[in-house]
Amino acid sequence: MAVTARWCIALLLLLTACDGGSEDEPYIEFTGGGFIVNYRVADAYYGFIAHQKRKIPSGTRLIASFEDPAGGEPWVVEQTARWGQLDYSFRSPPLTGIRADRDYWVELRLVDPATRTVLATYRKAFQSSVDQTVVPDKPLTVGPGYKRNPALGSPSDD
Repeated sequence: MAVTARWCIALLLLLTACDGGSEDEPYIEFTGGGFIVNYRVADAYYGFIAHQKRKIPSGTRLIASFEDPAGGEPWVVEQTARWGQLDYSFRSPPLTGIRADRDYWVELRLVDPATRTVLATYRKAFQSSVDQTVVPDKPLTVGPGYKRNPALGSPSDD
């Protein structure tokens, strides 16, 4: 009998801890992110992880806008909130025009799918420690084994 009571108390505490958070708490927090520059494949992008702090209604649209370092319109990436998912990963498409030590802004909006009202908006700045000059025009390597890109010629041609 005492074991059953302990299990009931433990279950009640667990359910209380998973109640979705208070109304004053933000829906998400940025828990990671930044620039990734892979010079081997001539690719640079930035992204972030949004961690759920309180329950996001299932079906909510999470819309991330990434500032374009080349000066164009912001890049927009969208996901839909799913029950039980706690982390959402967002990433820009490949970028050009990156400058070191400059703030590039990301805005994340949570939008109700039925009413299209914005539930919350979050902004965060990210900086790259390197600029576009470290990204080659062509990939240095190709394929899963990182073989030298044949378009670059043989090493003796250098």
